Amino acid sequence: MAALLKLSGLIDRLSEIIGKFSGYLVLFCTLISAGNAIIRYLFNYSSNGWLEIQWYLFGFIVLMGASYTLKLNEHVRVDLVYGAVSEKTRLWIDVLGLVFFLIPGCIYLAWLAWPFFTISYVQNEISSNAGGLIRWPVKLVIVAGFVLLALQGLSELVKRIAGLMGILQVDTTYEKPLQ
Repeated sequence: MAALLKLSGLIDRLSEIIGKFSGYLVLFCTLISAGNAIIRYLFNYSSNGWLEIQWYLFGFIVLMGASYTLKLNEHVRVDLVYGAVSEKTRLWIDVLGLVFFLIPGCIYLAWLAWPFFTISYVQNEISSNAGGLIRWPVKLVIVAGFVLLALQGLSELVKRIAGLMGILQVDTTYEKPLQ
């Protein structure tokens, strides 16, 4: 279990680095959006490339930031039972959800997205919009986002199992107090 917890820590650090980077991209995306709007209104000029880079960045922020959100246990829960059960039952709910839904779902979606990316890469697909960008990088983000989310799911699974074994204290609270 010690080796799995060490692997879990490495995955957590990777998710944290990428998640924090995604957070900074929100500012970058906002600056691009504001700059594009200012240029459009002041100089009556716009570029589809600037609009597309905003979409690409937004996709990166959401897909790559999802694993960090899971690591922080701040993902959306739609569960009427979770808050009313014991800590041990919450750990079991998490284990079952990770094993039967999150991890297989992410692996399947990454597997489905891989050919979508490879075809785009081989064909050097470019947006059909005038001044548009190449498409394969954003399609690679789809694959990478689901792989990273599956890895973070594996990390959370290891931590939940360690929690059930009494090796690790796991925070399963789903409502964080306001600070």
